[in-house]
Amino acid sequence: MRDLPGFSGTYDGFRGWVATIARHRALDHLRKTARRPALAVPADDLAAWPATGAAADTAQTALDAVATGHAVALIATLPPDQAEAVLLRAVLGLDAATAAHILGKRPGAIRTAAHRGLKTLHKKLDRAKEPPPAGVPRPAGVAQPAGVTQPARVTQTRGLTLKDVR
Repeated sequence: MRDLPGFSGTYDGFRGWVATIARHRALDHLRKTARRPALAVPADDLAAWPATGAAADTAQTALDAVATGHAVALIATLPPDQAEAVLLRAVLGLDAATAAHILGKRPGAIRTAAHRGLKTLHKKLDRAKEPPPAGVPRPAGVAQPAGVTQPARVTQTRGLTLKDVR
């Protein structure tokens, strides 16, 4: 906040400036927690925190938090350069030049990393929708997706295409 009055630039420049600050703060936090692990907080201390306003829709807030948590967890499975590019380009909506400036890379490298990261995420989501192969039980607690039927067992192997075996 101390440098906010001295900022001059465009809207995209401001978003890039804020993203750079946030990235540096996150890296600082990671370095700090690596040196000094967090201490457990007693449950009594958590109960003393102020509650959110009554006007807040608790159910929607919970669903948003879960969806965001799952999305960030999925992005975190990507290699670091792709994860950063996806977060800056797809989540924050920065252009390639601003994201490149933040990460110290060329815009083309950012576009490529974001594209590869999104493509990998798409493949992971598609695999999650597919039923398990025949003979492999579905893990406990995982329901069969709506509209998905188990593939029929293949008894004849001649004349099959890759599509048939899927």
